[in-house]
Amino acid sequence: QVQLVESGGGLVQAGGSLRLSCVVSGVIIFSIYDMGWYRQAPGKQRELVAQITRDGSTNDAASLKGRFTISRDNAKNTVYLQMNSLKPEDTAVYYCNAHAVSRNYWGQGTQVTVSS
Repeated sequence: QVQLVESGGGLVQAGGSLRLSCVVSGVIIFSIYDMGWYRQAPGKQRELVAQITRDGSTNDAASLKGRFTISRDNAKNTVYLQMNSLKPEDTAVYYCNAHAVSRNYWGQGTQVTVSS
């Protein structure tokens, strides 16, 4: 059974940083998966934050203006999201996603709250 477990969320003041982690278990080869971080704020749709492909190419939402960085460690079956210069509008539940051909998995999410 494939499981994605996020951690690292919490309460932080505006301007602060957090590092989210997502550990994937139950897959034979983690490196074949494209990984992504999404977020969903109250009353809003889930949106893409950043993606990293299986070959290491990355992209993030233009609105973030480079504040967030996604990375992966295939040896640890883990994907990270480094979030800097956090703003109150970054407050949301952050979800990890793993995607490969005909496979798509989600974690349960981790809450990030940024106070002003």
